[in-house]
Amino acid sequence: MSKKLISSGSEFEKQIGYSRAVVQDNWVFVSGTTGYNYDTMTISENIVEQSEQCLLNIKNALEKAEASLSDVVRVTYILPNVTDFELCWPVLRKYFGNIKPAATMISAGLANDKMKIEIEVTALKNK
Repeated sequence: MSKKLISSGSEFEKQIGYSRAVVQDNWVFVSGTTGYNYDTMTISENIVEQSEQCLLNIKNALEKAEASLSDVVRVTYILPNVTDFELCWPVLRKYFGNIKPAATMISAGLANDKMKIEIEVTALKNK
């Protein structure tokens, strides 16, 4: 059994003590990921733009794990404001419309008020 830890380089990972993703055998567990651009450590105020950045961050983590979005079998969306969820649907459909993973949406507070969405995925590599 092999285990690999993946980092995005985010300061949050260092400060809190977690990995962006953990690969265990063919499974990839991607931590809850927000809309921060980790290169600039900035975040848009727009929920749709944050959704897009979340998925780009997740895609990058999956690629480091030698996986892809098409390997995603489970996704969890966490939003502080449930009424914002429908605004995200076109972006979510863009990335997962053909993949159709099992999905859950939860309304809960996030680490800071700038964050409008957090997305967590589990993938099973088909390699």
